[in-house]
Formats: sequence, structure tokens, C-alpha cells
Amino acid sequence: MQDLCIELVSEHAALDDIVKGLNQSQWQEKTPFCDWTIHDEICHIAAFDSKAKLSATDPDGFQKDMEVMLTGIADIDDFFENAVKDMKKLSPKELMEYWINVRTGMIKAFSKLDPIDKLPWYGLPMNAKSFLIARMMETWAHGQDIADALKIKREPTSRLKHIAHLGVTTFSWSFMNRQLEKPSQKVRIELKGPEEEAWLWNTDQSENTITGTAEDFCLVVAQRRHVDDTELITKGDIARQWMTIAQAFAGPAENGPEAGKFKD
Repeated sequence: MQDLCIELVSEHAALDDIVKGLNQSQWQEKTPFCDWTIHDEICHIAAFDSKAKLSATDPDGFQKDMEVMLTGIADIDDFFENAVKDMKKLSPKELMEYWINVRTGMIKAFSKLDPIDKLPWYGLPMNAKSFLIARMMETWAHGQDIADALKIKREPTSRLKHIAHLGVTTFSWSFMNRQLEKPSQKVRIELKGPEEEAWLWNTDQSENTITGTAEDFCLVVAQRRHVDDTELITKGDIARQWMTIAQAFAGPAENGPEAGKFKD
């Protein structure tokens, strides 16, 4: 867990570098994600890092907090708005101070856990390792929204392997979450990492395959790009369908951006 914690700290630092020099006007720039502002994006990450810290340090307290949060909630938008309502009142400086404080506590709590420790979350419980990777994915994905808003091209890192693996392991979830039958066949995945290294999954499969860069794959499973706006190559009906509904995060079925939104 220590190594994974260090990598999450690095992901936090990478996003810090993007937002630290922003002026007040830039913090109110809209991102491609649901018209959230950059301030909204950081509010969201900070809010759920706080909830993750609570889950890791006080599971019973988290359960009670979750019950309160879900009371009277009409939909997922209400849920998110309820989670960030207090933070949206903070200035950018105050918000960053809050986020740094809660994420530091979260990292400290997770560093003491065993990777297989089960923790409660919204939906199904997760083991501590998967939980930490999910927080990394969220930070990276919402960081992508901010980079898109600012027209910044981020350099991919080896941390993408964790996010790609999360995308692979949520293959069945992506179908079941939409009440679709889980495919009987898996998909072979051949991705190129940032150092030109090959990252492979399900190598015994050949009928359905996905090939391309790790960054493109992560953008699709995190629903930051439509597969047609990437250079991913899919072979087989299952592979294609998966890439149009992939969802590497919890919650009700969501739709990512439509094809053409990010086409160069």
C-alpha cells in the first residue's frame, strides 16, 4: 500500500501544478464535464477524498454519513451537489487548503491498511487497494477535465497502468450496470505505456481485442473520450460494445462524451 500511496500523492501533485497559478477568473472556467467549473471539479475530488478518509478511519461513521447524504436525494446530480455544497462557498485558496488537508489524512489512513481490507463505499464495499486506485482514477479523470478546459496537454505517466487495470476489472460491471447480459468472452487488451512498454490483459483471447495507447484506453473507461475520438482499435462486437459503455467508476450508468466532441 505504501507504493500505491506514493503514486497517488504524485497524482495529486501533478494536478496541483496545473491549478496553482490560476487566477480567480480561471477557477470559474467551465470544463467539458457537465459544465462543471474548475472550482467544482476540485470541490468534487476534495469531497470524496474526505469521504474516503472517513471510510478508512471510521467505517461505522461513514455508513451513518452515507445514510444522511442519501436521504431525500432525487438523483445523482442531487447527490453530488449535496456532497460539495459547503465547499463551493470556499475561495480557491481555502478550497486547496481544505483538499490538501483531507487528502493528507486519507493517504495516512490508507497507508496503515492491508490491501485486502474491505471498506464501505457508495454501492458495494471495496478492498483498500482497489479503493485507492479508484481515488487515483477520479483525480486523474477530473484533472483531465481541468486540462481540457485550460487546453493543456498532459504527459502520460506509468500511473496509468493502475487506471487501465481498473478499467479492465470493471468490464463485467460496465454491462451489468446497464442491465445488460455479461459477455461470455473476455477481451484481449494490448496497450502501449508511456515508455513504449506493452501492457497486456487476457492474452489467451483473440476473437475480441483492443489495441492502442494506455492513455486513450484510460480516457475511454473514465468516460473522458468517446472511443471514436481516440486511436484505439477494436476487433469484435464485444470489444466495440464495451468501449461504448465502459464505466470504471461506481454509480448509476453514465454516458461519456458523444463522438466528435474531442476529434482533432
